[in-house]
This record gives sequence, C-alpha cells and structure tokens, in this order.
Amino acid sequence: MSNDFKQLLYLPLGGSGEIGMNLNLYSYDNQWIMVDCGISFADDYLPGIDLIMPNVDFVDGIKDDLKALVLTHAHEDHIGAVAHLWPRFGCPIYATPFTASLLRSKFSEAGLLDTVEINEIPLGGQFSVGDFDMEYVTLTHSIPEPNALNIKTPLGTIFHTGDWKIDPDPLVGDNLDHKRLKEIGDEGVLAIVCDSTNVFNKKPSGSELEVRETLIDIVKQKTQGAIFCTTFSSNIARLATLGEVAKITGRHLCLIGRSMKRNVAAAKECGYLQDLPPILDEDDASHIPRNKILFIMTGCQGDARAALMRIVQDNHKLIHITKGDTVIFSSKVIPGNERTIYRVYNLIAEKGADIISEKDAMVHVSGHPGQEELKQMYDWIRPEIVVPTHGENVHLNKQAEFAKSVGFKKTAVPKNGLAIKLAPNGPEVINEVPVGRLALDGIHLIEDDDMAIVERRRIMHNGVMIIHLVVDTDGYLLAPIDITAQGVPKGENEEHDKFVDDKLHEALGMATQKHLKDDDVLNELVRSVGRRASRRFTGKGTGPITTVKITRIKK
Repeated sequence: MSNDFKQLLYLPLGGSGEIGMNLNLYSYDNQWIMVDCGISFADDYLPGIDLIMPNVDFVDGIKDDLKALVLTHAHEDHIGAVAHLWPRFGCPIYATPFTASLLRSKFSEAGLLDTVEINEIPLGGQFSVGDFDMEYVTLTHSIPEPNALNIKTPLGTIFHTGDWKIDPDPLVGDNLDHKRLKEIGDEGVLAIVCDSTNVFNKKPSGSELEVRETLIDIVKQKTQGAIFCTTFSSNIARLATLGEVAKITGRHLCLIGRSMKRNVAAAKECGYLQDLPPILDEDDASHIPRNKILFIMTGCQGDARAALMRIVQDNHKLIHITKGDTVIFSSKVIPGNERTIYRVYNLIAEKGADIISEKDAMVHVSGHPGQEELKQMYDWIRPEIVVPTHGENVHLNKQAEFAKSVGFKKTAVPKNGLAIKLAPNGPEVINEVPVGRLALDGIHLIEDDDMAIVERRRIMHNGVMIIHLVVDTDGYLLAPIDITAQGVPKGENEEHDKFVDDKLHEALGMATQKHLKDDDVLNELVRSVGRRASRRFTGKGTGPITTVKITRIKK
C-alpha cells in the first residue's frame, strides 16, 4: 500500500519544556508507541503532593491503537509513572533487564504484577510492534543499561537517545557502542530526538572515574566523624564508587532509604555491584565507631520524606548527624530545588558538620551530554532533523541553536502537546492536544488544579476558620458563636475572634427572619461575613478557608 497519505508524528506529553516527567508518543499510519512514562517531584506550590506525572487523557482516545510502551532506562523521570498510569493503557511493555527488574518490583508493590505483560529485551536486542521495528542501542549514563531507541518506520528512522553522555570509563555497565552508532548513521536517519539537559556545558560531562578518585581522596582526609553521602538512588555507578571508597578507606557501608536498597537489589539481580562490600543494617551501623562508617542515603534534592531530611530533622531513631561529621552531596541541584536544598544545608550546618557539594570538589558528574558530546553524536548519526527534548525551554532552544551552528538546518523545538510531523516533508507542527499534570495525593491521582490542592494553598497562606452557630428554628442565637481560627499570629487569637464575633453579630442583627430560617442562606451569610472580617483583621489575601456549621434546636 502506498505511503502517500501516511504520516510519521512525534508528540510529547511530558518532558519537553521541563526537567523530568518524560512521556513521548510516536505515530505512523494511526499506530502509536509510547517511549517512557516518568514522574517529577512536586514543589511547595503543590502542598501535600510528592509526585507529579503527565496527564494522559489524550492516550485514552488512542488506547486501542497504542501498540507498546517502550522504556529507555530505569530513572524515575522515565519509568516512575508506569505503575500508576499503565492500567489506563493496558499495552505490552518493553525494557532491558535492569529496567524490567525494577518495573516488576513496582508492579508487585501496586498489586498489578499478574496483570501486566513485561517483555524483557537483551541489550542490543531488536523487536517489532506493528509497523515499528525497534533496536536498543547501548549508551552510557549514570545508571545501568541506558539505551537509545533506533525506531525504523516505512517513512524513515528516528533515533531517540533517551538520557546519555559519552563516558570513556563508565565503571558500571558496557561502554557506549560507537561502532553501531556510526552504522546507524550510515543506514540513514530521518530525525534524532535528543537529550538537552546539559547543553549549556561546552565541555564533555566528565567520567565517573574522576569522581571515584576525588571521593577516595576526600574520605581519606576525613579521619574524624561519620561520612554521609547522598546521591540519586538510581546512580548505580556512584554506588559502586562509594563501595570502593569504603573498602579503600576502611569504613563500613550502610544504605539508608527504601529506593536505595531496592535499586541495589535490582542491580545485583542483573549482575551489577558484585564487588560491593558487605552492607550493615541501620541498627548495626549505629554501634560502629563514627570514623569507621560511610552512610549512603537518598535525599540529595532535599526531598521531604527521604532519608537525609529525616536525619537532619532528628526524625530517625538510630542515625544522627553531629559535629565532626561530613555530608557529601554527590549530585547536582535540579533546577527548582535550590531553596529546598539550601534549607537542608542550613540544618546540617547548625549541627556543626561539614558540607561538600559539586561546587567544592569533583564529587559529581552529569549524566547528560555537553556540546562536544552532542557534536560527536550528530557526527555519528547524521540526521536530517534535530529535535531537542528532555529539558526546559531554554535547553531546547539552545540545542536547536547549537545544531544549526554545526550545520543541521532542520530543527523542531517541541512543546508538550504539539504534534510534529516528521515525514513526509517535515518538520511541521500540525496539531496541538490538551496536556496537563496529574498529582499523586496519597494513593489517589488528581489533576494538579484540583480544589483540594487549591484549598491547601489557601490554607497555607491564609489559614482556616471554623464557625459554629447554635440557633433556634427562627435563626436566633441560643449560645455564643464558637470561632476556631488556625494560622492567626500567636497572641492575636482572642482579638481576632472578638473582631469576627462582633461583625457576625452585626450581620445577624440586620438579617431578615426569612434569611435566618434558611440554612443555606444563613450559612453563606456567616461564611462571607466571617471570612471578610478575618481578612480585614489580618490584612492577608482573600481571607481564611472558612467552614460554617449550623445546629438548629427546636423551641
């Protein structure tokens, strides 16, 4: 059949114009595949929310034509939403062994393991779904088995990089398969959809071997106190490095944080981290001399529920930080997390411990390509079209600009929800679909503009007030008005309550008997007057979230 009326489309629902939450769709002849399905972490703007993920309402409409979910690697911003959203897809999943192992653990926790089809593909493996012929291509990153996807279709080949860098000494996992990359370029590539996270760095990202050497030197010099090192739990190469640091410096190793332990277990299951020294549990570690212990923990981004935050807030029953200890942040600051991380820094400093971050020493290297690495990848792949992804708008625009500067005339800067036609005669934006974010509120997924979140924001800024009236059937008070206000400055409560009480009595005294007898009308009168009075007293915003309870007693 002719391809004259068929199109090859790229449609991101997450990860374009933001860091994290990657979800990409490709379509050919009304057949769809999804590449990655990740999360991002919430900020103070979403109180009570830990995780956010793309809204997939659009996918509901193409569910019958969705052939597969294909995962590039096991970072949370690429697989963290799968167990939450997959029940809406129901399609087969494809992943390499390490990613598949972590995915099975997530589905098991969700009670869905018996319902999902997870196809485990070997490194370098090939498979087909519908008219998409796909191949996993080994790259290097900060996690085992980072893969690009070489996606062949009747209208051309797409090379989707996933997360990557060029690391000459990756320490964990295979080296980047540059021979195969060059072969793919020789075969012809229509478009490269490429990681943009580190595009402003003109130099290569650096090697994990450099980090290992630096950490060994630092820990050797720290002869007093415990060493706490926080990093991304999925950075298996860094965990291997810290295992070597422990062995060389004569310290015992202790892991803190559920995700840290889960990732280590998955890595060992797949043949990685075999040389990791014995790991002490937290109870045993708490009895080891402090200068003989190296703790590795989650929380490098200041996550409220992660191990590091619990420890610095003295909420861990066994482990604590004290004067003479050293806390190493073996990670980079993800944009948007600066304030939270500096709060953790201050809590650590109050305890008298030393802090070492990537600004102080070579304790972290990025897992994403700088400009020299991007140029090398372009030289290998030689695409007709460069499509930046995985980054905020400034990153995407910069990579498009950089690609043009080195000779690639066709670029397309994506935006979540924009359908970009890659072929024929692409790139061209041809449609825009609704997008948004879902928030994980406990065990429930809600939209990020749900009233529950809106009300929490208002409570956070303006407080909450409950007004209880006891009245007779005619609406006349039978008892003093009960006012409970939270969020009012200490020492002002009585004056605040008296001010509100006076205004309520004034309003009730002017109300008609018809209004006083109607519960709905009386409720709204008391709520609006009370909130307005509180706002006037405090001088804050729109006033507190106000709830009114009316108890009527018959005469």
